[in-house]
Amino acid sequence: MLDLQGWKLGALVVAVLGLLAALAGCDMKRLSELQVGTSTEADVRKSFGEPERIWDEPGGARTFEYNRQPAGSVNYMITIGPDGRLAALRQVLTPAEFAQIVPGMTVDEVRRRLGKPMKVMSYTLKGETEWDWRWNDGGTQPMIFTAVFGGDGRVLRSGSVVEIRQEGR
Repeated sequence: MLDLQGWKLGALVVAVLGLLAALAGCDMKRLSELQVGTSTEADVRKSFGEPERIWDEPGGARTFEYNRQPAGSVNYMITIGPDGRLAALRQVLTPAEFAQIVPGMTVDEVRRRLGKPMKVMSYTLKGETEWDWRWNDGGTQPMIFTAVFGGDGRVLRSGSVVEIRQEGR
């Protein structure tokens, strides 16, 4: 007898993995087309589309947040200078950025540094909320960075662990 449920699940996993690989390839192509100091805001929007969020910077610059969560392992912050040209392009889900997340930071400060998380979980009885981001340390193991916020919306603690994935899911 043919196991249709197993086949459907296997086909779904293959399709999702293919989509993720295509997205990663698309991002690399898009990134290679942009040049700091030369590319314009219109070029960035043409390559990446509408940003998830726009952050105002001092001096008239703006930073565009491009989120690749929950399935991806990167988030981009692309800064457009006051002259309308690309000033900086950063992939922010890195150990160096995670090291900047310290107790006492606000939810907005963390969001501005790392972008939108892949998942938010609230624990009412503990009075805590966890924000998770999927990232890759360059190895074969996917990682999860978690920032834990208290009831006042400030970081209590943070850290990374290897993402445990269940077979067949």
